[in-house]
Amino acid sequence: MKKVLAAAFLLVLAGLAVWNFTGQKEAEIGIEKGDKAPDFTLPSLKNGNDVSLSDFKGKKVLLNFWATWCRPCETEMPAMEELQNENQDIAVLAVNFTSSEKNEKTVKAFAERHGLHFPIVLDRTGINAKYEIFSYPTTFIIDENGIIKDIVLGTMSKKNMEEKLGL
Repeated sequence: MKKVLAAAFLLVLAGLAVWNFTGQKEAEIGIEKGDKAPDFTLPSLKNGNDVSLSDFKGKKVLLNFWATWCRPCETEMPAMEELQNENQDIAVLAVNFTSSEKNEKTVKAFAERHGLHFPIVLDRTGINAKYEIFSYPTTFIIDENGIIKDIVLGTMSKKNMEEKLGL
């Protein structure tokens, strides 16, 4: 009887181990809904310090790809600033397409003119290409675990941002 109980116990443990190994796959890194967003590190416009997407793990992230010459980008920036100011539990992270800008002073002047205080990072290395950004603005909605929940091409209103972030 002891051998039968021991064998059954071992069989249950083996089954649980197999289920844990195969049943809880981590999302693959990619740029589609359901993927884990690729991490990156870029210099901050504000002070030049490195900022990584992974710095915001544990928060919902509105990851926005933009450029100063993009009028729709300019239109949505005030809504992003309001969203960040009103919701400290989320993060707005704006990735500027710096290689398309006249110079970095243009980006800084734009941020100052619009009173932007959320993190803006300078893409000098091709993160836009890694995320396959073809139109501006493009926004990724990322959950607390780094999983892409939605991708929005074009301008978003504050209300739309709040809906996409589940606020």
